[in-house]
Amino acid sequence: MRDFHSPGRSPARGTRGMAATSMPVATLTALDVLRSGGNALDAAVAACAVLGVVEPHSTGIGGDCFCLYAPAGTGRVIAMNGSGKAPGGATIDWFEGQGIAALDALSAHVVTVPGAVRAWEALVAAHGRKGLDELLQPAIRLAEDGHPVHDRVAADWAQSVEKLAADPDSRTRFLRDGAAPRAGHVFRQPELAETLRRIAREGAKGFYEGPVAADIVAKLRSIGGLHTEEDFANATAEFVTPIKAAWKGHEIYQCPPNGSGLLVLMLAGMLEGYAPAEAGAMSAERWHRHIEAARLVYRDRDAFLADPAQVDVPVAKLTSPEYLAALRKLIDPKAAMRELPPAGLAEVLPAHADTVYLCVVDGEGNACSFINSLFQSFGSGILAPGSGVMLHNRGFGFRLERGHPNCIAPGKRPMHTIIPGMLMKDGRAVMPFGVMGGHYQPMGQTSFLSNVFDYGMDIQEALDAPRLFPWAGKVQAETGIPAATLDVLARMGHTPELIDKPHGGGQAIWIDHEAGALAGGSDPRKDGCAMGY
Repeated sequence: MRDFHSPGRSPARGTRGMAATSMPVATLTALDVLRSGGNALDAAVAACAVLGVVEPHSTGIGGDCFCLYAPAGTGRVIAMNGSGKAPGGATIDWFEGQGIAALDALSAHVVTVPGAVRAWEALVAAHGRKGLDELLQPAIRLAEDGHPVHDRVAADWAQSVEKLAADPDSRTRFLRDGAAPRAGHVFRQPELAETLRRIAREGAKGFYEGPVAADIVAKLRSIGGLHTEEDFANATAEFVTPIKAAWKGHEIYQCPPNGSGLLVLMLAGMLEGYAPAEAGAMSAERWHRHIEAARLVYRDRDAFLADPAQVDVPVAKLTSPEYLAALRKLIDPKAAMRELPPAGLAEVLPAHADTVYLCVVDGEGNACSFINSLFQSFGSGILAPGSGVMLHNRGFGFRLERGHPNCIAPGKRPMHTIIPGMLMKDGRAVMPFGVMGGHYQPMGQTSFLSNVFDYGMDIQEALDAPRLFPWAGKVQAETGIPAATLDVLARMGHTPELIDKPHGGGQAIWIDHEAGALAGGSDPRKDGCAMGY
């Protein structure tokens, strides 16, 4: 039980339905869908569409999504890969011929064909009870009528002014007199509202064909993009087989590559070999193990993770108990590794990103874990003006290097950071969960799980707890990590640094099958909440 003298909040509780998102209006939207007869998947899609309007720097129909869905009574977890592909003209020969040696995060070349809308349609058609025509109505109203900018959104928006100012159309729509809107400003997106109406009428075809696709392609080609309307018309979203690993009497499910869920299974497997740190959750002992494990696992990501349709990704080897035990033996309990053992082509990948994660459980026990992203804040910063679609920059995960697993190629999906999680036990969903925050996400998911299972926190406490992340040779720590812990880590050979922007955000819903109750948690680092009934 939490200390009621201290700041914080208790988990939300309910029995008939629960939703947790990063904005209150999206949580309310999800509950409205549940109460009107929709299931957890319907509610997740409707809430995600709303987030694309009211949290525009993080997500939208110009981005990608992944989903894990556990239909009650089936013992199955269904996985959706809604990540987009590079255009047909994106060959390494073309880039070399143009003398382009590295990708620019603000160029048309990092815009893959957005996959979110195609995935939404496929998901609700296969497993929902409502259609996009109904589910998009709340987002349409908010885009047309406006919604007050929330405080965390305003802070992130202000950090993206330079990016938005670089694109004339983004500058016109998303800045006011050259500045980001302040908290409380009512922001409207009439062009986006009309695009959402078209999708509601025509389905995904209304996005990938006709005026919307033409507007997006025209904007991209005007700034050097290789995209064609045919690339958009051929966009696909795919149901895929999830990957999983046994863990502490449960099973952790993740989407397979090209997503980074593989890293969660690797980290969880490595850390399961340790008993909880005697000095507690905020001790240097606990964090040292996690830091070193993460350094090894992210090293392997950079060497092996790519689009499995075009590159062999050795998932079975990387998640095998033997391999993970061998990695664990590399960790010195008293000192940081000065150099990591080689694992192929290790590279520094793009900086952290903005994403939305949400989860919904309905009264029947259907559980949905859903994540949607523009990648970096406001993605590429490129706005298609007629349609109001802000375009992601997920293609920044590609490399312009022959032989690299993520070398750009036509129809190829880049390495992805967004990862929904699902915890199962005895064939039933126990907890949909996820942690936003670009590359931090595998570290974040495993920190959260450890907080709950190793250190006895409830799911809200586990989301509230301070975070750190080894990145770019340093240990990036939130201000809540004790100074004494950082001092010990420094003496062990780590290089701690305090960060201004906290690590990501998360949501989770715990399903207590014995009690017939739900408990929801929502990250205080965002503006959202969990609510149930």
